[in-house]
Amino acid sequence: MLTVITAVAFAGVACGQTDSSTGPVQGSWDDVVAAAKKEGAVQLYSSQHPANLEALKEAWSKAYPEIDLEFVRGTDKDMIPRVEVENRTGQAVADVNTLTDAAWINNAAVSGQFSTDLVGPAFDNPDYRPQTNIKNNRFFLTTAATFGMGWNTDAYPDGFKTPTDLLKPELEGRIGIVNPVGIASYIDLYDFYAKTYGSDYLEKLAALHPRIYPSALGISQALNSGEIVATPTVQPLVREVAVGAPVDWVLPQVPWGTPFYSHVLSVAPHPNAAQVLANFLATPEGQTALATGNATALPSIPGAVAYAGDIHTPDATKLTPEAVEKGSVQWEKLFQQ
Repeated sequence: MLTVITAVAFAGVACGQTDSSTGPVQGSWDDVVAAAKKEGAVQLYSSQHPANLEALKEAWSKAYPEIDLEFVRGTDKDMIPRVEVENRTGQAVADVNTLTDAAWINNAAVSGQFSTDLVGPAFDNPDYRPQTNIKNNRFFLTTAATFGMGWNTDAYPDGFKTPTDLLKPELEGRIGIVNPVGIASYIDLYDFYAKTYGSDYLEKLAALHPRIYPSALGISQALNSGEIVATPTVQPLVREVAVGAPVDWVLPQVPWGTPFYSHVLSVAPHPNAAQVLANFLATPEGQTALATGNATALPSIPGAVAYAGDIHTPDATKLTPEAVEKGSVQWEKLFQQ
């Protein structure tokens, strides 16, 4: 069942490791899978596209019909507090968490506070590049969300080629952008645009008074409806084009992307099924399910728009809490004052 989180009541931040950590059974991978089937359920928290998650659920049900997969979809800003509170209290719901917040991922991978070690055989596949794609044997690259241009074809049938094409007076109030405040990866996105398209690019964009959305998903919906006519910050509109929506898209020559990393939670109520799900996400079957509109961690996956190894991604070491706060304040001064 799909649940979209729009608000989270939790305000606390975890400050210590709970004593309720769990782990898979000792033994072979077959033993872990057998134990997972006995558990019979697994829960995923994710900020990935809802349609990708539905495709994942369908592929999972064919591979593991004995294990019921449910997911809760929300932004990182929504879901991270839930993960932290569940970790602190031991009152866990989620087994696996998939997110993009580079700073949080980096800090959590180092601390080991929220995650258990990975045990699945998919992480030994050389094509997966485990030395590059796994952080501290806890967080693993799942896919990467690429961002580029999008437009409404009713308004602009010929579209745009680069983000600088949007800097036109007639587009004032008709451009959509994503709100990066407090989200490390999106702070990096705006920094990348400034470095790539000119130090004054953001100032010129702000002067056009773009509409601000909490997520790229909201931007794609606004393009479909004609609420906005263009954006420099949207994921590939593959699904929308396929169903005949009046939109189109293109990735820049050097696309920016934010990696989705997943981890098995240390308080997972289904610790064996959690490991099986994590392993499935790194297999060709799991990658194919999540490929639409995304860059994949494995090469040559059908339906992927790119290979994650070929795109520009954030440097988590530079996205400290102080840097994210500074970037958020600067963005707000430009776009919300």
